[in-house]
Amino acid sequence: MNEQNKHEKIDEKIEGYTLERQPGIEGEMDPKPIFEDDEYKGSGKLKDKVAIITGGDSGIGRAVAVAYAKEGANMVIAYLDEHDDANKTKEIVESYGVKCETYAFDVKKKAECEKLVKFTIDNFGKLNVLVNHAGVQYPTEDFLDIGEDQIRETFETNIYGIIFMSQAALPYLDKGDAIVNTTSVTAYRGSPGLIEYSATNGAITSFTRSLAGNLASKGIRVNGVAPGPIYTPLIPATFDAEKVEQHGGETPLGRRGQPSELAPSYVMLASNDSSYMTGQIIHVNGGDFMTT
Repeated sequence: MNEQNKHEKIDEKIEGYTLERQPGIEGEMDPKPIFEDDEYKGSGKLKDKVAIITGGDSGIGRAVAVAYAKEGANMVIAYLDEHDDANKTKEIVESYGVKCETYAFDVKKKAECEKLVKFTIDNFGKLNVLVNHAGVQYPTEDFLDIGEDQIRETFETNIYGIIFMSQAALPYLDKGDAIVNTTSVTAYRGSPGLIEYSATNGAITSFTRSLAGNLASKGIRVNGVAPGPIYTPLIPATFDAEKVEQHGGETPLGRRGQPSELAPSYVMLASNDSSYMTGQIIHVNGGDFMTT
């Protein structure tokens, strides 16, 4: 099976369904996203490192967790309340011989972010990589229909949580360690139906660049990944069946991406492969947004 067909095979079986919660349950999806590339072979790039991955229970977060495990990292998978997804990810991760703990929390609350980091230190004794991936999005076509509660929920989850997690983790990070933030293609091209979500990703991008400059003298790198249309639980939890079916079809590559196609970028930004990179964003979007 060639590379194009390998990642398209899941799209041939799409049937209409929606998940009426955020950020969605991977265990309820049919077909399931592709979270692991069997051709990806680890080489110890993260051996003995300890990572926290927020939103690590499913989707891109699960793919990152599995890739990190292949590279030798121990980790804490942090999530809201998707216990079955988190336990499944833990099972997969530990099959690669590393240690994984799960931790349910609310990323919007600073105290809970601090408890998550303390839990990590108590269980592993150190922290080397923070992946800020938890996020939500609520499509609203009419700008005037975006309510105050929706704005607060989106901003508090998507950007407040990243700030709180980064503040909690920083005292334990040292030279050579890394923070990797998930932003979005919407920060660059906008999205008329996801206005406040796009705004939060613009904030994440600017935060990434600013914190990178702030921490450069400490040797702590801060970078990000901006996914385009990727098949994760957030998609059927956000859009109706027709949009799920068409998701990603407008990209130059003509399809949506799979979580497994994002994971190598997160490995690079967490490892010494990116030792001369900070304040940068990697675009993985099928050509959805091209700069000159």
